Amino acid sequence: MTKKANENSTPYEKTYQFSCPSCGGHLLFNPENQSLECSYCEKKMELKFAKEEITEYDFLTASKQPQTDWGENKKVVKCQNCGFEIVLGEHVTAQFCSFCGSSYILSTNESEGIAPESLVPFKVSKNKAIENFSLWLKKRYFAPSDLTEAFEKQKLTGVYIPFWTYDTDTYSTYTAEAGTYYYVTVSYQSFENGKPVTKYRQERRIRWRYVEGDYTSSFDDILINASREVNFKLIEDLKPYNLNELVKYKPEYLSGFGAEKYSIDLKEGFKLATEKIDSRIYSGIEEKINADTLRNLRVNISYRNIKYKHLLLPVWMSSYTYKKKAYQYLVNGQTGEVKGQAPVSAFKVTVLVIVIILAIIFLILKFQ
Repeated sequence: MTKKANENSTPYEKTYQFSCPSCGGHLLFNPENQSLECSYCEKKMELKFAKEEITEYDFLTASKQPQTDWGENKKVVKCQNCGFEIVLGEHVTAQFCSFCGSSYILSTNESEGIAPESLVPFKVSKNKAIENFSLWLKKRYFAPSDLTEAFEKQKLTGVYIPFWTYDTDTYSTYTAEAGTYYYVTVSYQSFENGKPVTKYRQERRIRWRYVEGDYTSSFDDILINASREVNFKLIEDLKPYNLNELVKYKPEYLSGFGAEKYSIDLKEGFKLATEKIDSRIYSGIEEKINADTLRNLRVNISYRNIKYKHLLLPVWMSSYTYKKKAYQYLVNGQTGEVKGQAPVSAFKVTVLVIVIILAIIFLILKFQ
């Protein structure tokens, strides 16, 4: 459990552009050595931050105390093709959309929204992400042979994907009918050698009883994806992230990277969190009742002490076009795990089917 915020806290420290002390160039975050590195003279500056507890905020008063300061000067850019919005540093430009590959990008005057409280910094470099994707692509045995020429390495972009986490205490009351299995012996008529005989078998019955009670449970760090644009299944498959490596948000970590602006807001995110929470509560109640079967289970759930935080998780993201169709792939910026979409070669599938059919025919003829 992380530290709770008090009502008067101001957790977001104002910072400015990160200039190289040697040449004045812009310093970019380097995932390999977790430092800022000059894009011109390659001077490295180690990031040294005092360890800070990650704060969680009261959900019910969130609209009254929005934390919108992301630190360094930021701008929101929007893809006019798919609507993808990303928060960029003052010196970072977007020449194409990481989501759909379109080049129709323009700056907007929209707010960056609630600032992140914490993040997992990039650990995997761009070159390593490209290498991992190339290995992943080679394992797509049914992908077209010329697919490796379709994607453009220079379009691989490091983006922090927004997530919410929620904590809550819950109190539930429930009613249900609990069933206990029991067995009875019944007789039935059968025929043996043309003669009727009486036989016996065990049949299951259910003895129902009414039950009611209450159930309390607390939930910590229910993680909810706050992006609508990134393929939901791909981002889920990239998990797990090691949230033990969360650090207090500092704009230095975003220098050279973008951060997607959340498209699932705080309230909608909590609604999605309650779906996960409710499922666990129902399972807990069923376990508490300890019946063979249940019916007419009704649960009334109340949520108390709801806390939230906005965090960012690192993803290398790109899309490539093959035969006029776009495919997206993601690389976990913490672990290097690759998930993506790839076309299937109809020719390779047809050849495999023919080989299998010929093998079956051969085996049938051999053992006739």
